[in-house]
Formats: sequence, structure tokens, C-alpha cells
Amino acid sequence: MTALSAHSLYDEAHARSLADPEGYWGDAARDIDWFKPWDTLLDRSNPPFYRWFKGGELNTCHNAVDRHVAGGRANQAAIIYDSPVTGTIQIITYLQLQVMVSRFAGALAALGVVKGDRVVVYMPMIPQALIAMLACARLGAVHSVVFGGFAPNELATRINDAKPKVIVSASCGIEGSRVIKYKPMLDAAIEQAAHKPDRCVIFQRPQETASLVAGRDVDWEEAAAAARPADCVPVAATDPLYILYTSGTTGVPKGVVRDNGGHAVALKWTMRTMYNVEPGEVYWAASDVGWVVGHSYIVYAPLLHGCTTIVFEGKPVGTPDAGVFWRVINQHKVGTLFTAPTAFRAIKREDPNGEFIKRADLAGFRALFLAGERSDPDTVQWAERMLKVPVVDHWWQTETGWAICGNPIGLCQFPVKYGSATKPLPGWNIRVHNPENEEVARGDIGAIVAKLPLPPGTFPTLWNADDRYVKSYMSEYPGFYQTGDAGFLDDDGYVHVMARTDDIINVAGHRLSTGGMEEVLASHPSVAECAVIGVHDDLKGQIPLGFMVLKAGVETSHEEIVADVIRMVRERIGAVASFKHAIVVQRLPKTRSGKILRGTMQKIADSKEYKMPATIDDPAILPEIADALQTIGFAKAAA
Repeated sequence: MTALSAHSLYDEAHARSLADPEGYWGDAARDIDWFKPWDTLLDRSNPPFYRWFKGGELNTCHNAVDRHVAGGRANQAAIIYDSPVTGTIQIITYLQLQVMVSRFAGALAALGVVKGDRVVVYMPMIPQALIAMLACARLGAVHSVVFGGFAPNELATRINDAKPKVIVSASCGIEGSRVIKYKPMLDAAIEQAAHKPDRCVIFQRPQETASLVAGRDVDWEEAAAAARPADCVPVAATDPLYILYTSGTTGVPKGVVRDNGGHAVALKWTMRTMYNVEPGEVYWAASDVGWVVGHSYIVYAPLLHGCTTIVFEGKPVGTPDAGVFWRVINQHKVGTLFTAPTAFRAIKREDPNGEFIKRADLAGFRALFLAGERSDPDTVQWAERMLKVPVVDHWWQTETGWAICGNPIGLCQFPVKYGSATKPLPGWNIRVHNPENEEVARGDIGAIVAKLPLPPGTFPTLWNADDRYVKSYMSEYPGFYQTGDAGFLDDDGYVHVMARTDDIINVAGHRLSTGGMEEVLASHPSVAECAVIGVHDDLKGQIPLGFMVLKAGVETSHEEIVADVIRMVRERIGAVASFKHAIVVQRLPKTRSGKILRGTMQKIADSKEYKMPATIDDPAILPEIADALQTIGFAKAAA
């Protein structure tokens, strides 16, 4: 196939998806089993609340598990659990997965869980996390997975919002060589939360036995052994499958809702179109089920497509070394890897010449996909040189559930432009607008927006927060989804994502709110005023940096206050925030109206040139900020 004909396949698919979305996605929906066909493929009656496959009924677990058992994949591996931190490798076939999921669904049903109930899943990277998610989908219950590294306060806020009937957890997680006890954090979260779950199901791991609360907690193995297997419950295509909380600019997390029908159709479609993967192949998303990548590409998309998915409990370096990714790819015959640029920066730092790569047999490895944060050109080029396969940077968000832009190698392979996520995928009508909601010229930076309706699989609303959905995403640019990212479209139609337009920073692929961290700093009794910004970090992409102005008369040492707030952020938000740097300053740079100039502070910290803001209250403060930052290793060559 010539490059021209390949590109015309993309052009034809993209054009049809925008001109005839009902026809385009109706064809894609034939790859999904439906109990009842839809009445209206795209309900446009209540914008911006568009709904896909209205009137249709299906079950996501049936499509991810049962249909493959019936269709000849019973003895194929569904899950390969590879845990270098415990020295465990376990293979679970589709038939075994069906038995495990139906039994655990029966256990949840015995605890009173029915269609529409919420179940919070607070688990490490073990197969039981996937089994719990699929069991909820089997019953038509709504799961809300919370990353196991989150502190009790963060878990409590999600419990209060989702109001789960049951919480599923494990006795511990493992970080490197450290055993992290989950049960005390879960107990503390439930104590803090206003909403109390009826029951908790605890999976006891060999590394730690958790004490159970009589009358509330049940043992996973005992509950599953006593349960009657549960069948798949038909649900409406528009019924919620899960809630996934993402940071909000107010510090209050937003519950992104994913429906059943559009989600199943879109994710299965992406496996061929975006990732060029066939059923039966081994696919590995090196992420965590607590994040959207884990939901979409550890659990649902590979299983919907009949692939073998890898559940990896380890790190790219240190478990035991920078060669573990290549060992997994070689040992399990992985064809496609999807991970965050942070992982490759860590591997590159430990093994700059690729010695581990040279020793691995990667003959069957075909493509590397990077997402979760902007892929810097140096990392992409290093991966290309070392792996000699396509390296695809693609851009998407928790809200979208799958890629907005990328190089869709299942349709064609565009030339790489380093720093760009290539072109919008079918279904996405991407524009760049100014604050007046007018499209800007090619090459000019503005707000990246997507014309409504969004394609299937994206979020139809926020959990119990329709008004916030409209205000946060749909009101600033009427008729468009506000991505919150800024960038530009070039003359070839490539999308270049440059920065966030709000105060969400990206730490190793994890979107975190600086506003939430500021709330923690502001709660310290000695702090009068504060700001948190995201600064560049070679490994993690961004890390948070805190500034504090102290109250008059404070006698506590600056070092002690800095140590206090670092500890407080770790306790209230979690170690995932990587909050390790804070500084006491005399004052913060502000506009005359009192707005803190976070963007200018960020440029100073990153040693970038900056223009003196015309609205600054006192220009003399910026050199003071630069001098203070230099004392802790930032602003080494600030303007």
C-alpha cells in the first residue's frame, strides 16, 4: 500500500466520522454484542448532553469475557500477571477469568449489590483489581477505582461523592521492596467520610494479613467460595459503567462518568484503528488501574478485543533493574507497549546506551505508544534509536477515555513531527480558538477545543454534577468541549499541545491540582498566603513547587515549616504528588487586581526568559523570587 493510499484511508475515515457520525459509529458498533439494538444512535435532543446508542442494551463484562469463551478463546490467556516485586507470574485464561468474575459478582450480589449501586475499588496492581471491576460491570453496578497510593483524605472525598454500597480492597500494596498497608488507610478514610459503606471485601495478600472489622468486613476468598456465580445483567447503553475521579481546579475532584455502550464500541474500535492490534495478540499498557489508561487499556479495550493483557506490578527501573520492560516483552511475547514518557525517561537515565535492550529478543515487538503527558523529542528519538519500531505520541485525557490525537497506525502512518501528537482521530473535530471563541490562524497558539458532539466513549457528564460539567467544560467555548490544553494546529493539520490552560499539572502522567495542594499549604497555622506551580523535571515531566508567605510574628524556623507542609501534602494528597520542594518568601508577585502571577513564577523557576507583566503590582519582586529560587536549586539562569 502506498503512503498516499494509506493517508487517503485516514482522510476518508476522518471525513466520514464528522459528516456522518451515526453511520460511521453504527458500523463500528457491529463488533459489539447487543442484547437489544439501539433506537437512536446519537441523541442530540439536549446539548451538550449528547447520548450514544440510546435504547440499546448490552453488558460490558459479557463483551469482555463471556463472548470470547463462547467464541473459541476459552483456553487463551486473558491476563498475564507479572509481579517482579513478589516474584510471581500467573496466567489466567478467558475461561478461568469467567469463573473468577462470575463468582466474585455473586459475592457482591450476596452483599446486596444490584444494578446502579456504586462499588469503590481500592486495590494494588493484581488480577483481583480487574476481577472486581469486571464483576461490577457484570452486575450493572458502577465501579469507582481509587489509586492505592492515595491518602485517606483523598479516598474519603471519593467515598462521600460516590456513596458506595461496598468497598473492595486488599491487605496491602507493594512499592519496590516496601509493603504498604492498605487496610489502615481504608479504615481511616471510612472514619473520615460522612458516607459509610455497608460492607468491605478484603483480599488478603501473603505479604500482609489485615485485621477485619466484625460485621462490616468480609474475606474475599471466603465470600467468593460461598457465592453462586452471577450472570451478566443487561444494562442500557447510556447507563454508567464507572466513575473515575480527576483533579478539579477547586481541589474538589470531578467524577468523570463513562457509559457502557459508547465506551465498548469506541475502545474496541481503537485497538485496530489506533494501535494496529489483532485479537489473540499480547498487549501491554504499563500503567495502573487507578488511572484512565489502566481502565481503558489494561482492562477493557484489550479484553473487549480478545487480546491477552499484561498486569504488571513493578516499576520501569529498580524491580530489579532498567531491563525489566524488555524482559516482560520478551518473556510474554508482547507486540505493543503503551506507557508514559516518564517511564522511558527513567529507563534512559539508568541505561543511556540501551545495554539491556541490546541483550533482549524483541523480534515480535512492533510499536511503542506514549501518552499521559507531553512526550519530549529527546525521549521519543532515544526510543526510536534503541527499539527501531514506530514510537507514537498520542494525546488524550481522563475525560475523553481514548485518544483525541495520534498517529493511527491501524489506518496509516504519518511522518513524525517531534513535539506533536500528530492528527485528530476519526470522531474528533479539533480547533484552536481565542478567548472570543474564534478560530485562530494555523500556527497561532490558543485554546484547543473539540466541536460537539464528542465521539462515543467520551464522558457524557460528571457524577451528580451536570451543572459543573457544563461550567467546567462546555460554557467558555459554546458548541465546543474545552480541553483545558493550549497549543496550535500547523499547516499540515498536526496538533501541537503545549501547556495546560488551568492549574492542573502533570506529574509523571498523573494530573494533579495545584489548587488542591495550595489548600493544604494554606491550612498550616504559620502560612498567611501561598502558591503552588508546576516546574519542569527531566524525569517526571513536572513537579510541584510551593511558595509560602508567613504570618507576622512566626518564630518557627523556615526549615521546619517546609518539612511540615511536605509531610502534610503527602498525608492528604499522597506520595503520588511528588511534593518535595517549598520555599518561604517575603511576598508573592501579583497583578494590581491581586491575581498571583503563577505563569511568570513558573518561567523563572524553569530558567526561561519572561516578559515583565504589564499588570504587575511591583516589578521589584520578581528578582527577589529568582534569588530565593536559586537558593534551592531553581532559576539558575532566569531572565
